[in-house]
Amino acid sequence: MTSRQYQDILETYVNEGMQRAETLNNRGPIRFDANRKLAPDILEAYWRTGFYVFEGLINPDETQLLRDDMASLLDRAPIDNGATVDHKGRPAFGQEFARSVYSLIRPLADPWGGTDKLNGRHPTQMTQPVSDEDTPNKVVFLMGGMCQIMDSGLRLYGHPDLLAIAASINGDDFVPYNDAIFVKQPGLGGSVSWHQDGVTHWDSPDWDEGIHGFNFQVQLYDTSAYSCLWVVPGSHKAGKIDIAKMIDANGSEQLPEGVPLHAKAGDVTIVNRQALHCSFANVSKDQRISLTFGFHRRRSVLGAHGSLSESESVVYDEKRIDDRSQVIGVAIDARSKHYPDETSYNYLPMAGREQELRFNLENWEKIIKDYNLKDLSI
Repeated sequence: MTSRQYQDILETYVNEGMQRAETLNNRGPIRFDANRKLAPDILEAYWRTGFYVFEGLINPDETQLLRDDMASLLDRAPIDNGATVDHKGRPAFGQEFARSVYSLIRPLADPWGGTDKLNGRHPTQMTQPVSDEDTPNKVVFLMGGMCQIMDSGLRLYGHPDLLAIAASINGDDFVPYNDAIFVKQPGLGGSVSWHQDGVTHWDSPDWDEGIHGFNFQVQLYDTSAYSCLWVVPGSHKAGKIDIAKMIDANGSEQLPEGVPLHAKAGDVTIVNRQALHCSFANVSKDQRISLTFGFHRRRSVLGAHGSLSESESVVYDEKRIDDRSQVIGVAIDARSKHYPDETSYNYLPMAGREQELRFNLENWEKIIKDYNLKDLSI
């Protein structure tokens, strides 16, 4: 199937999904109550649907800085996984880090669907159309280590409104999860098949609809229903879903309840990690770059075993949680230096340690570099 044919097939589904999305009342500007917790109606909409779109949360100047840093990083990407040179023959960026910064795939491919990668949580494969035009052999699909590869990314991690959202949903003692940058170039970006992010707590006696935390996605460009994330509203309440059975019964990857999280540059989407979601191959003309990072309840992580790409023998004790959470403290200070007129977020787990967690070369080497080796995946 060509990309043009695939876009034609998606057209009706996209139009119907947009109509469904309009009925949900779960998007708008950020608002807080007197205690700087999310407004009750926003929280209600998030817990009812499993997602929310905060419109215009990141101002245009900051969005442009993020775009500029991303453009530089993409220009310096290796030509393939494991390669040491970029498309100009220069040393590729990021070789000093313990974990690879870039993941490249064939254009319009689904690299995880129908495989055992990431605990096999993507059980079915999406349609992989063939481009109508000449394309590169490989394109950047995913990037990791946002806080160490771009100064603007570290500052974003300390954004006071984003951290206040995390506290509103997961409590003032919230802890970080991980981060990833999804890159969907126009006519080239790959798909992510239908899945639920959570792994660890499906059979827990304490299970509820928020036990696996949530992810932000900061949007650097306008994204349409063809390029954005799709979510099944309310699916975060359903427990572990038999996704393969659901898609087989439907006869198509176009699940009839799905809605698109279309967004403008500077919007921030938030999605419950138990919600059923996907993204289709980007056959559109949209450039989608989503800076994705998540947060957990502390009690969901403490004592849990590693999951996803980490060995189950790893146990998340107080030290591991503290080590990873220090990144937030450094990010807050980095942001305060760049935006001195902004009121910094007061992160409860690091209260009283502000001098220890200053943004400087020593802490970059000790706390920021290779911080993603200490991610808290559940």
